[in-house]
Amino acid sequence: MFTHEQYLNDKNIRDKIIDIYEYSKETHKPDFINFVEDEFKDIKLDKIKKFIDCYIPITTCNFRCPYCYITQNNRWNDALPEFKYSAQYVRKALSKERLGGTCLLNMCGGGETLLPPYIIELLKELLEEGHYIFVVTNGTINKRFEEISKFPKNLLYRLAFKFSFHYKELIRINKMEDYFNNVRKMRDAGCSITVELTPYDDIIENIDDIKNIVKNNVGDIPHVTIARADNKKGIPILTKLSREEYKKTWEVFNSNLFNFKIDIFGKKMTKYCYAGKWSLYVNIGSGETRQCYTSNYYQNIFEDINKPINYKAIGKNCLEPHCYNAHSFLTLGDIPSLETPYYSYMRNRVLEDGSEWLNPYIKEIFSHKLKESNHFWS
Repeated sequence: MFTHEQYLNDKNIRDKIIDIYEYSKETHKPDFINFVEDEFKDIKLDKIKKFIDCYIPITTCNFRCPYCYITQNNRWNDALPEFKYSAQYVRKALSKERLGGTCLLNMCGGGETLLPPYIIELLKELLEEGHYIFVVTNGTINKRFEEISKFPKNLLYRLAFKFSFHYKELIRINKMEDYFNNVRKMRDAGCSITVELTPYDDIIENIDDIKNIVKNNVGDIPHVTIARADNKKGIPILTKLSREEYKKTWEVFNSNLFNFKIDIFGKKMTKYCYAGKWSLYVNIGSGETRQCYTSNYYQNIFEDINKPINYKAIGKNCLEPHCYNAHSFLTLGDIPSLETPYYSYMRNRVLEDGSEWLNPYIKEIFSHKLKESNHFWS
């Protein structure tokens, strides 16, 4: 697998080889060397050059979650979008050469990300380009997971899923079994997974049931994020509880994700931020690109893919009241002067049998900062 001296001298890589070896013994792989050679021959441990948050312009959804703006605005029944650019064209627009190296692409729709058939071809093209991809999904579009499971192994190891656990909706539309079947299908295929709960007041009485259901199906309880009121000034937490009551209620999940977010949520970022230079927010339908969710500079990076992308850091001019998705942007290191845990810490769970939600490869990739691959001013 890794025979070059520079890899063997890297303690993190040696540790991952040991992890894989231990896993192979548990899963009865006596021909370990041949197995690893074949499975990982096309995989390289490239550090992340940039984080590209990709918006999939779909508002259609098969769920009606009360805390979602799609439901609040009755957009869930919209027609599926027609994509202006082919998956092959988007691959060229987001090529490693154009972006400066291997990137982490986060794919998330306004509605359900995996509803458009287009997404399958897009994922495959961008994985073949050599990027890492994180897909946000409600986990119920069975056909899409079946299609993804047929990707080559060397692509699946680069792919991770955030399975949003919408407890009441899964019960309402009788999709709980499908949901967990799809989580297991992706994990068994070699992908990394994480299960994440959006907490809101109406499911507080169901906390024990939620913990039991998820642990019984995927080996541990879900991570917990923070629901926000996007339509209110300052983008506060979406709850009727006090902040202290909210923290006390949801910290019972012992989630690194929640613990980090609740400490930083609502705090205005004033230190120098490299969003716009080390990370971008890109609309996959149009190519419209911002430095972050709000931006001091706009460009379209799809219209002319022979034109270089302008990378301009936001610096100390952030327009947001606070970094509500700090668990991605800040743990990956957009503000290098701010001490934060690694992104892997936000996504992983170590199960009782010693296995983990992140495969060793993705865990290693998510355990670095963007400053390691980019120039920054001290």
